[in-house]
Amino acid sequence: MSDLPRKAVTRTAKLAALPLGFAGRATWGLGKRIGGRSAEIVARELQQRTAEQLFKVLGELKGGAMKLGQAMSVFESALPEEIAGPYRAALTKLQDAAPPMPTRTVHTVLAERLGEEWRELFLSFEDKPSAAASIGQVHRAVWHDGREVAVKVQYPGAGDALLSDLTQLSRFAKLVGPLIPGMDIKPLIAELRDRISEELDYELEAQAQREHAAEFAGDPDVVVPDVVHQCDQVLVTEWIDGIPLADVIADGTPEQRDRAGELLARFLFSGPARTGLLHADPHPGNFRLLPGEDGESLRLGVLDFGTVDRLSGGLPRTIGACLRMTLSGDAEAVYRMLCEEGFVKETVELDPEQVLDYLLPIIEPAEVAEFTFTRGWMRAQAARLADVRSPAHQLGKQLNLPPSYLLIHRVTLSTIGVLCQLNASVRLREELEAWLPGFLAEEEDLRGRALEERGESAEEAVVEAQA
Repeated sequence: MSDLPRKAVTRTAKLAALPLGFAGRATWGLGKRIGGRSAEIVARELQQRTAEQLFKVLGELKGGAMKLGQAMSVFESALPEEIAGPYRAALTKLQDAAPPMPTRTVHTVLAERLGEEWRELFLSFEDKPSAAASIGQVHRAVWHDGREVAVKVQYPGAGDALLSDLTQLSRFAKLVGPLIPGMDIKPLIAELRDRISEELDYELEAQAQREHAAEFAGDPDVVVPDVVHQCDQVLVTEWIDGIPLADVIADGTPEQRDRAGELLARFLFSGPARTGLLHADPHPGNFRLLPGEDGESLRLGVLDFGTVDRLSGGLPRTIGACLRMTLSGDAEAVYRMLCEEGFVKETVELDPEQVLDYLLPIIEPAEVAEFTFTRGWMRAQAARLADVRSPAHQLGKQLNLPPSYLLIHRVTLSTIGVLCQLNASVRLREELEAWLPGFLAEEEDLRGRALEERGESAEEAVVEAQA
């Protein structure tokens, strides 16, 4: 693997080959059908070949192409099984690995950013990367004080590659769409573009990770490795071992799956309340299952804080209040709140009862004490919303997603996608009651007051850190 391809013409040509390749394989499939092979067998071969080319190209290009692949990977549980099957293995590969940078390139970046004597900062440094992602790769090392560390090195030219890829992918969105049936790719690409500058800024990432590490220090459920050193294009953090969540999805025990799901849901809702930040990249490659301090229970290790949503008061109270009122069947109150928040535009008029019918199946996991997230449930929801003949599809087209809720919406959907991949049984309602502002009607509830106090202390900590 050579350096990250930076010439726009080279990257564009590779990306352009995706829809062209799909069209060619469709023609090949038609020929096979005419030749007498069954439609089912031909379709499976077509899907397999498409998956192999799609994720081979996305993985090789890294940058925005690979980032799109990772973002799509958490939604495979929404696809029909006959389509999802051929994609699953290829999708998983994108969550933890990609072709690495040449060693000489890594050494050059380290020398430029840490100084020519950079090796003196480490007792040891492994040239072979332990993980590779969309804009950088991670090397295991031992810091000069003896701590095991993860050294994240940004690919040279990553910023230009990200912008170029996402621009080209946006142009090809309608053609790329058939590769992942049922997914609207263009809004996803637009949102990823909006986050590029933040993800490239390792200083912002280090700040977000430090705040999480300080808040979750000693936590019995969540482990966040602290930042050891940071400079332009290089981020050094404490190393954590553990079982990658992708491995738990592939062949974890029922106990591991349920515990991973429980902790993932807890982190999703407690993180913003405790830190004022929402971890916004919840694909399985960013999580590990670790043994607890007692050696028996499991904890969730959380990595990569390059993309976060800054929510000073935690998740919007509107979300909790709307969810509570939907569960209670108060259609008029739900509709009124959706209108006030901009989910229903002033020029649109909807039937509140139909809006309630649209929402209730989606929030089923919050109705019961414990809910088992499955691919079947996810597929049923996706089919209901995607079927152009269904009332849900027609109503959904008239709803609006305000910009301030865009990232929250994607993170929530992505997390639910991972829970379905895990097939985890989760007491989601307990997490909502404990952490989601507005979900409990009793404003003087002890948990509500504790949440407000934690939110204030988190904000004060941020102010002090900035000062």
